[in-house]
Amino acid sequence: MSSVCAAYLVTHERAARNDEPDVSLRSKDSTTAIARAPGSASAPPPAVPAAQAPTFTVREAPVERTFAAAAQSLGIDAGTTAILSRAFRDELDLSRDLKAGDRVSAVFDTSSDNGTGAAREPLAVRIVRGSSAHDVFLHKNPQGQPHYYSKDGVSTGPAFERYPLDFTRVSSAFSLRRFDPVVHRWQSHDGVDLAAPAGTPVRATARGVIRFIGRQSGYGNVVVIQNPAPFSTTFAHLSHFAKGLRAGSRVVRDQVIGYVGKTGWTTGPHLHFEVHVDDVPQDPLKVDLPQKKSLAADELRQFELRVAQLTALL
Repeated sequence: MSSVCAAYLVTHERAARNDEPDVSLRSKDSTTAIARAPGSASAPPPAVPAAQAPTFTVREAPVERTFAAAAQSLGIDAGTTAILSRAFRDELDLSRDLKAGDRVSAVFDTSSDNGTGAAREPLAVRIVRGSSAHDVFLHKNPQGQPHYYSKDGVSTGPAFERYPLDFTRVSSAFSLRRFDPVVHRWQSHDGVDLAAPAGTPVRATARGVIRFIGRQSGYGNVVVIQNPAPFSTTFAHLSHFAKGLRAGSRVVRDQVIGYVGKTGWTTGPHLHFEVHVDDVPQDPLKVDLPQKKSLAADELRQFELRVAQLTALL
């Protein structure tokens, strides 16, 4: 992407929509001087058309109802809005965290759009909540598929840790049929048992909302977290919970939620840990979990130049 030249044409436009947020528009154009080929004094040299430099349009809208409504008012199509919603999910729950007065801004390349701002795929998007700003930037893979990254070239979206604590060994594996040493019968073991000393901190493996916190007969003290769909996680046999947590509390990855114990049906201190995908238990040690990915070095250099250019416009 060519760098923006020194001169910018800045225009402001307020778009009124029925039942839609007000949208402000800032266009930033860049042009280049006309290059002329050498020629004789008697014949003027032919003019060479100026190269078309990028024209960036920045659109802004307040959040009045939902992120999707604000994105629509900016001209972002539904498919791209869904991609953006996933991109912000590691930092924000867009259905819960946004409030009236928060703002969304986006940068579009309208070089071939006659400056109308009708482009549907933003190069950069910023969500402002109070004094905090959250940015994502577009990068397309060699197949042309769009993905949004943080400014340091790391993929966005939810990420999961594999293990919720420092443990000494796996004392019991995930199994569809296991002989339970406490109730003395064969049944499924829907998670893994991770042996650790009593009192070892247990941490959330991903951002989420506590769906249940309390005591259940077999699990003892247990925390169930609804993570970004389709995942949920369960932490059982805790000695006690971290202070201040209740059903509906939001937690972030690596936040302490409780401490290893031996409450419920257990023969010794350990954490019983479950991962559910679409409410179906999976082996926590083998299930595919979303992970962060970084751009390759050659892609990253170009990406960082583009980020610096676009950040100045947001």
